[in-house]
Amino acid sequence: MQQLIDYLGPYTWWILGLVLLALEILAPGFIFLWFAIAAMLVGAIALFVDLSWQWMFVLFGALSLASLLVGRSWAMNRSRTEGDENLNRRGSRYIGRTFILSAPIEQGQGSLNIDDTVWRVRGPELPEGTRVRVVRIEGVSLVVEETTPS
Repeated sequence: MQQLIDYLGPYTWWILGLVLLALEILAPGFIFLWFAIAAMLVGAIALFVDLSWQWMFVLFGALSLASLLVGRSWAMNRSRTEGDENLNRRGSRYIGRTFILSAPIEQGQGSLNIDDTVWRVRGPELPEGTRVRVVRIEGVSLVVEETTPS
């Protein structure tokens, strides 16, 4: 057993890195990736520098922590810049836009066709064909008001 520990060379670290990458594939979530990167780096360093197994473990711990912090920072910055802020609030895209009523608004309620979708609208009684502007969202309904043609 002592001989195995004494010969903790670069290939052992690369195999550990590959095993950790396989675990990352099986259980995605960017958990094992950073440890796999650290193991691969320790293997690369062990190729050129003769280190005792104790120093290899210390180096693995330090590189794991460093790659975890760098990776977390990268992931946090990436998640802030990507994505549609209105992804689950489709109606908010239409606030301020004008449309023509496809059906009259009667008793405060009507419907409006926008991009092959029928939206429920609320507003004052208006005939079909009236130009309206979306002013806000209430639940799943668009609140509209009449606009003058420009």
